[in-house]
Amino acid sequence: QVQLVESGGGLVQFGGSLRLSCAASGFSLDYYAIGWFRQAPGKEREGVSCISLSEGSTYYADSVKDRFTISRDNAKKTVYLQMNNLKPEDTAVYYCAADLLQVQTMCTKTALLYWGHGTQVTVSS
Repeated sequence: QVQLVESGGGLVQFGGSLRLSCAASGFSLDYYAIGWFRQAPGKEREGVSCISLSEGSTYYADSVKDRFTISRDNAKKTVYLQMNNLKPEDTAVYYCAADLLQVQTMCTKTALLYWGHGTQVTVSS
């Protein structure tokens, strides 16, 4: 049974930092990419950052470049999203997803194979 479990969300002040974790289980990670997506109230879900588990190649949305860093620990089957210099517009539910796609393609799609249940990130001004 495939599972993606997010953790690490919370309430943080403007300019603060959070690290999200996505723990994967139930499938072989070979050839998969894992991505972080977010959905704010009243807005569509959007891709934030994606990483290839085999190659380590990454993709970032323009809105988070130079502030967010995605990384992986394949031994732990976990992908992290380090979020620095957070802004109120980063407030959203953050989801991780897995699929057999190239990272840039994956981060521009929302119809993906596997999804976690999400973790709330709230940035106060």
